Amino acid sequence: MAVLLGAVFAVVFICLLFFIRLYIVVKTGAKYKPGNKGQIAVLVVAGSGGHTTEVLRLMECLSAAYTPRHYVIADTDRMSEEKICTFENSKQCSDSESQFTIHRIPRSREVHQSWNSSVVSTLNALRYSLPLVFRLRPDMVLCNGPGTCIPLCVAGLLLGILGMKKVLLVYVESICRVQTLSLTGKILYPISDYFFVQWSSLRDRYPKSIFLGRIV
Repeated sequence: MAVLLGAVFAVVFICLLFFIRLYIVVKTGAKYKPGNKGQIAVLVVAGSGGHTTEVLRLMECLSAAYTPRHYVIADTDRMSEEKICTFENSKQCSDSESQFTIHRIPRSREVHQSWNSSVVSTLNALRYSLPLVFRLRPDMVLCNGPGTCIPLCVAGLLLGILGMKKVLLVYVESICRVQTLSLTGKILYPISDYFFVQWSSLRDRYPKSIFLGRIV
């Protein structure tokens, strides 16, 4: 009985420490200044279709200090890699030191996939996201809605909880979301360091969000 009580106490204590660290990491994120010697390693989550187009428009606004750039796409995404390569090749004309890589992980959720199976596929994506993020150790994760960004943001958050490195989580809600957040936005809203929306109606409903007008 004493051993069982000790095990229960240890589990409760570890869980308590975990949530304390989670609270600290989330609350202090906006005060964190990333980058070493002026460079900011950014992990960019691209999604099929409009998500990739929007996130590349965001990348056009970033200076050359955001390097290296690590793009992550779903393994079933056949279009985004070409768009990313075209964008980066055009960028190299003005940035001779352009550095980028493209990585693939399993998709968290396919279109019309059931919610029950989505949990399993997201956990499978997390299995690939953890070693990738822990190896790359980006200063920032930039995403705008594809389900693939959820396990990557969780992996980045875990780096901070473990005290290995603070990773800024920057989420930009799609221009298509006018009245309500997307499912991905609702999940990442509590843990994002910067949460941008493109309609004032969303800013009014979600006080943590930042409204800068149309960004993309």
